[in-house]
Amino acid sequence: MLEFMDYVQAAFHAQTCWNIDQSYASLTTTAHNILDFYIPHGVKLHASSLSSLHFATSYTLGTRGVVDGSLSFLYSSLGLSIRSESSKLDLGHVVRGYRYLRELQQPGVKGWKVVWRDGKAIERKDALLYGRLYLPTSTLEALYLRRISPTRLLRLNCVSDSSLPSGGTILAVLQNDFGKYSTEYLYSTDSSLLGVRGLYNFGHDPRYPDHQPSTRQPAHPWDHQNGRLSAGAEAYFSPVNKSGGVSCGLRFTTLPIHCGFPYTMTLTLNPLMGNLSSTYAVKAGPNLALCSRFDFNVYSYESDVVVGMELWQRKKVSQDVAWANRMLRPDWKKEEEEVNGVLKARLDNNGKAGLLWECRVKELLVSVGAGFDLKQRERMLGSVGLEVSYSS
Repeated sequence: MLEFMDYVQAAFHAQTCWNIDQSYASLTTTAHNILDFYIPHGVKLHASSLSSLHFATSYTLGTRGVVDGSLSFLYSSLGLSIRSESSKLDLGHVVRGYRYLRELQQPGVKGWKVVWRDGKAIERKDALLYGRLYLPTSTLEALYLRRISPTRLLRLNCVSDSSLPSGGTILAVLQNDFGKYSTEYLYSTDSSLLGVRGLYNFGHDPRYPDHQPSTRQPAHPWDHQNGRLSAGAEAYFSPVNKSGGVSCGLRFTTLPIHCGFPYTMTLTLNPLMGNLSSTYAVKAGPNLALCSRFDFNVYSYESDVVVGMELWQRKKVSQDVAWANRMLRPDWKKEEEEVNGVLKARLDNNGKAGLLWECRVKELLVSVGAGFDLKQRERMLGSVGLEVSYSS
């Protein structure tokens, strides 16, 4: 489940119309959400508040061997009109699961704000500031986001910790989204790391809205009319360590117009390390998603297999509402049933399993999970955790 500050940051991206899926780093988001979900350790309590449209605070208290916690503050120059009460939050916005990709849009056409001063149009370059102090380690992390232009986003991540070399590190990322493709340029003060990423979408180009896709039948399974095929790559190099890395990947996912089961397939390759990874996720029903991942190393011939699922529990609608939904025309949007809870499970070929249940209990958001090692019969139960969140 997303923490409150991550939920606010996601709202900032949405209200400034920044497509977070238009990045090579988001290529395997669906598989990551279903297979790599976080299992709480110990007991952790979150208390958060959106005191105004521009300012939010959050406090965390946890017990994992020792008592620890954190203080978080966030400021946004853009007023965020979102639901902040935990009793009214849509679980579909704070629980990450199977991800649907939205239609590509022409950059800057929608959502880019302009203010008038002295008769001149000035672009409003909204920004977000976030800081978090961890106790008792006194580790400080900060985030700065700024929309430089309709197609550009600047991101600065800073961490201050006495255990790190030079006492901290800074990561700067410049993201460009041109609709048809996207690029990212990275620099980290840790070993002076330099990096570049790119993602290209085959098919319709949103920069030319006059050239609409034809109404012909799809010619092949990966035709952009039914789905979207994307290819990307990244490369890193550190002049200090004189080392680098490179990876590339493919993703095909169905679009909302697809009449069958939604599914997503990815294939990533790290040629230097010899790692090959493939994932397949399918939305088998309105409330059920299944996913599998196969990893293989061409040098050591080692392989790993992980399978997982997520099951959404929804509140049953009353008979009057159900009757009204049946009377609606097929092309009219029906009101979705409210999510009551989400169950996630995973199992790998090494016998390690994980279970997670996320739900709402009155005005609280609750996450409870456990890890298991099925090969160790004496100590089969591993970590167990509980997280409780309240926001206003």
